[in-house]
Amino acid sequence: MTTVEIEAPVGARLVDHLPGPAGAMAWVRRGEGLVGWGEVARVEVGGPSRFADAHAAWRRTLMGVRVEDSVRLPGTGPVAFASLAFSDGSPAGGVLVVPAVVLGHRDGRWWLTTARCADEVEQDAPAPPVPVSPPPAPGPVVFSGGALSGEQYVKAVRAAVERIRAGEVEKVVVARDLCAEAEQPIDARWLLERLSTAYPSCWSFAVDGLVGATPELLVRRERGLVHSRVLAGTIRRTGSQDADAALAGTLARSGKDLEEHEYAVRSVVQALRPHCTTTTASESPFVLHLPNVMHLATDITGVLAPSEPGADPSVLQLAEALHPTAAVCGTPTAAARAVVDELEGMDRDRYAGPVGWVDARGDGEMGLALRCARLDAGDPRRARLFAGCGIVAGSQPQSELAESEAKMLPVRQALTPDADTTP
Repeated sequence: MTTVEIEAPVGARLVDHLPGPAGAMAWVRRGEGLVGWGEVARVEVGGPSRFADAHAAWRRTLMGVRVEDSVRLPGTGPVAFASLAFSDGSPAGGVLVVPAVVLGHRDGRWWLTTARCADEVEQDAPAPPVPVSPPPAPGPVVFSGGALSGEQYVKAVRAAVERIRAGEVEKVVVARDLCAEAEQPIDARWLLERLSTAYPSCWSFAVDGLVGATPELLVRRERGLVHSRVLAGTIRRTGSQDADAALAGTLARSGKDLEEHEYAVRSVVQALRPHCTTTTASESPFVLHLPNVMHLATDITGVLAPSEPGADPSVLQLAEALHPTAAVCGTPTAAARAVVDELEGMDRDRYAGPVGWVDARGDGEMGLALRCARLDAGDPRRARLFAGCGIVAGSQPQSELAESEAKMLPVRQALTPDADTTP
């Protein structure tokens, strides 16, 4: 495995270098990150042990690998992309994929990592990759209902509120899906290009047919430091600057949204505490502005506790400790998961599960797979879109339905950028 620094490609973004839809992998934010293609190793996992199995498989994969890395940044050297299902019992399980080629960009530096068999001849430093042809459009797209219709989702939210008021749970996240069928195969690069352009502050990702742009970072591990961004509490934007400014103030003062947010922050801090000497979260959340919605957000930082050499938890192990947070499940966790299973009537697949990358040092980034679509492996013209809303005692079912529609809008617009996707 060889990593070399290269000259910056001229007039192109990372996602413009993915040579084909098959096996396209990406983790990009504000033009920086990683893209990968080809496949030199692949491990599929499942069940309650999927995180531990993915971590163990990654350690085994690294054994005996000769690494030449002259760049030595997080994300250089051997890298694996990972996507893991939300639920222990989901048939979607999880996957860990090691690309044959990784192109990276960070802090003005570009690098290329290539996998090479031991008997292959050493080659000169590679030239900067050139952009490939734009991906084809999927053509007209028809959307249809998923497991729950809008009316059924409203009933599910109402039932969740009743459970909360009865004291069974404090918060529960109720999700729904939407089916999409295009005229032509849906190219993951088509979605990536549009999502990364429209939502540059989000982490745009593609792993094993799961494509999206998440605003929520589950965990980043980098050189002994841990970072997480928690989102909970949402309001839809109007498109008017003055009106949105007023709505941001409303969101920041909303008792319902602040309660929902506090549960999510508390769950992350408690999960990180056993692994860190210190954890720090801001006293009050800030309002994160995205093109379609605004969220209450809190950044949490921590310092990994000292351990034996090589025994520090990898980003995969930290993701296991955190998953599922109250932001995507609810609290208390076990009770909330039971309500989710009862009310949603669907398998979340890898929606709301961790997605991201890990390197040989255990550093990496894992986001929550939100604002995403799962492309159908059996029919490339089909995909499932997902959205979920945090429900607390003060939630209004119709408002939560409108919020779920707003959260699906990024992928709907990415699929059909010239069509009217008004819910």
